[in-house]
Amino acid sequence: MTPVRMGGEGLTLAIFDLDNTLLAGDSDHAWGEFLVEEGMVDAEEYKRANDRFYQEYLNGELDVFHYQRFVLAPLTRHNLEELEGWRAAFMAKKVQPMMLDKAVKLLADHRERGHTLMIITATSRFITEPIAEMLGVDHLIATEPELVNGKFTGEVAGTPSFQEGKVERLNDWLTAHGESLEGAWFYSDSHNDLPLLRKVDNPVAVDPDPTLEKTAIENGWAVMSLRD
Repeated sequence: MTPVRMGGEGLTLAIFDLDNTLLAGDSDHAWGEFLVEEGMVDAEEYKRANDRFYQEYLNGELDVFHYQRFVLAPLTRHNLEELEGWRAAFMAKKVQPMMLDKAVKLLADHRERGHTLMIITATSRFITEPIAEMLGVDHLIATEPELVNGKFTGEVAGTPSFQEGKVERLNDWLTAHGESLEGAWFYSDSHNDLPLLRKVDNPVAVDPDPTLEKTAIENGWAVMSLRD
């Protein structure tokens, strides 16, 4: 794989997918594993569904609303304080071991150049907000779980940031913040992110799946690893 050459100067957006890009694993799938391991859900049934949805994601066949209802269902049965306690334990047990030194360095390189850092992920804000904070990334676009009177409803609020939804959500953010995609970078591992990769000036395939790697090579995009 060829290394990424950091060219250009000035303020621009450096956008990062999270799961299997900045992390050596999938935080959404790991959350499901955590719930199973801690006995918070029916182990056999939940694990089977969690694994099936993850495979559908890898295959590019995921029904994101169906999946998010599955992911968010356990949140509806507990109060926010209890859920935040679980999340803290999840961060220590599952997320910390997925942190990548090279990902932290890459973020630092863009930060030192004055770029605006953003994570854009299909995973829910409940799971990813503390991960973005841990990585020092101020701007997060994630799938938003609906909250009513401080309780999760199990539904998604607005458009999930998945596939074309990432482009839609990012365009909304750009309009609200007076930003543009001129000179922007986007780093991702997944062919699910091709709609957004095709929108930026500097698309980068990070430890890519076979479909993305093939597309990146055909288009002359940079290909890199944060795990080697």
